[in-house]
Amino acid sequence: MSERGELPFSLQMAECGIEENACWGDLRVDGHAISWKLRYRADFGVVLSDKGWIGFSKSPHSNAQFAGEITLDGRKLAGDPLGFGVQGHNCGYRHRTYWRWMHAYFLDVRGRASTIEALVYDMPLGMVFRKAVWWHNNVPVALRRFQEIEVEREEKRLSWRFAGLGADGFPVEASIEASAPGIHVLPYVKTDCSGTFPVSNASFANATVRFGRGSEHILETRGGAVLEMGGA
Repeated sequence: MSERGELPFSLQMAECGIEENACWGDLRVDGHAISWKLRYRADFGVVLSDKGWIGFSKSPHSNAQFAGEITLDGRKLAGDPLGFGVQGHNCGYRHRTYWRWMHAYFLDVRGRASTIEALVYDMPLGMVFRKAVWWHNNVPVALRRFQEIEVEREEKRLSWRFAGLGADGFPVEASIEASAPGIHVLPYVKTDCSGTFPVSNASFANATVRFGRGSEHILETRGGAVLEMGGA
């Protein structure tokens, strides 16, 4: 592992590793074999929270394009580009009762990318952290008057809808949803090591964003979004 603050960053463990713009790995799990060798590039990153006392959330490659190959049980997928989305998202908090996080990557009819990323979690003294960043036409905007419209978390369905105001003062409304079998529930260890709590994750979710005067513009993605809901 590279030293703290050393650039470029690198980390390697057994047959797996990651660098600033590449990652690779080779695993054998439960009778399956998966390996990957990928490169990625991006020109936009998001910091939703960077306060030590409430936690941090960063996505250094928010509009990433991937090239390379992935092999699962002898079946190889390769391309340039191979895919797109978010890479390098990492977050850390003091223990929270709950959180909701999403990221979606959209392509319009001309092949131009837009992204939206949002995060909500509880804080001490009954406060709630809420933030969403909408990146469109190469301009990032933190939505004003962010409000949640709908939250659904069931065993076989996840759904989240929220809205805010863009830089032009017009509404930006996003909805993201996923259904079984594309939902995984994992036990996360609490940061105070007092036990675990369930985290639902859907990394191949669908999303829609409506924006502009009268919500005249619509972007959609099927499978280009990720949704995570943690805690009670």
